[in-house]
Amino acid sequence: MSRFHMHVAVSNLERSKRFYSAVFGAEPTVIKDDYVKWSLEDPRINFAISSRGRRTGLDHVGIQTGSSEELGALQARLEAANIAGAPQTDAACCYARSDKYWSVDPEGIAWEAFHTLDSIPTFNEGQEKVRARTAREAGLGQDPAGKSCCITPKLTASGCC
Repeated sequence: MSRFHMHVAVSNLERSKRFYSAVFGAEPTVIKDDYVKWSLEDPRINFAISSRGRRTGLDHVGIQTGSSEELGALQARLEAANIAGAPQTDAACCYARSDKYWSVDPEGIAWEAFHTLDSIPTFNEGQEKVRARTAREAGLGQDPAGKSCCITPKLTASGCC
């Protein structure tokens, strides 16, 4: 089963953690020095905040799929609708390893479709410099410093990359 995903970059992690815990009526399921996540059942959402955003506010939204097959089906729907995107396989992002498919909505908001493969103990596996170089080489360059949670492809409202 899929779960809606939303990631918000915040300026004060502790204050935002307190706010969203009150809104959701639940404590986070993952707490790191720079990242907090709630995996909620009601509403069914993977909601994350971090202090590593390029700027504060909405960073990206998405769908966390329950399987590789669901991710493939979502990607196929986007491609069938002639919506450009960019796949990422075995990506170390935040504190998880995932296969992904990025797209962008007509207003320019990045959408991340992903299937989580495993958790990882450190932010992006401590590979910020390597990820920044790899992102630039692959044309996924919206995070030149390698600091943000997810390296989103160079997406535009008219397509990807």
